[in-house]
Amino acid sequence: MTDMPKKVHPIAKITRVSGRRGEVRLLPLSRYFDEYIETRDLHIGFDMEMVRDIKLSDSIGQGKKRRFTFEGFQTRDDAETLIGQTLFAEGRAGDNAELISKELLGYSMVTKSGKVVGKLTDILWLPSNDVYVIQNGNDEKLIPVVKEIIIGVDHLLGVIVIAPMEGLL
Repeated sequence: MTDMPKKVHPIAKITRVSGRRGEVRLLPLSRYFDEYIETRDLHIGFDMEMVRDIKLSDSIGQGKKRRFTFEGFQTRDDAETLIGQTLFAEGRAGDNAELISKELLGYSMVTKSGKVVGKLTDILWLPSNDVYVIQNGNDEKLIPVVKEIIIGVDHLLGVIVIAPMEGLL
């Protein structure tokens, strides 16, 4: 096991083996999956605390039928050991992926003045921009994930801080 880099993003869950040559299917957890799997250092593990480095060997096929192989996993038995693990990509300063990770679900949203907006229950990946779905009792709010509104995320406290624009709330 290697030390975890300071910032990583969960980008996919390994769901099943496909074929006899160590190929696996992945469930993307980030809209940046395609970009990150090809361009970033990858790590794998059941959680962020216990991971190891892994290198993408090949990507076969297109769309939902795409299969992936990783260095050191050439057989079906090798690939079986990967099922259920999460694939993480190295983080870089200013990554938008940090703001749309499914790991944020359940976080509280508050304004910079401290007013509680509600709990993050879903993240919608829309063509123009991503949107947080915030639940507060029976009240539901949609908050666009843009740098002008989202000030930051405190993972220790499980809080997302926003600067709401006029009329947003």
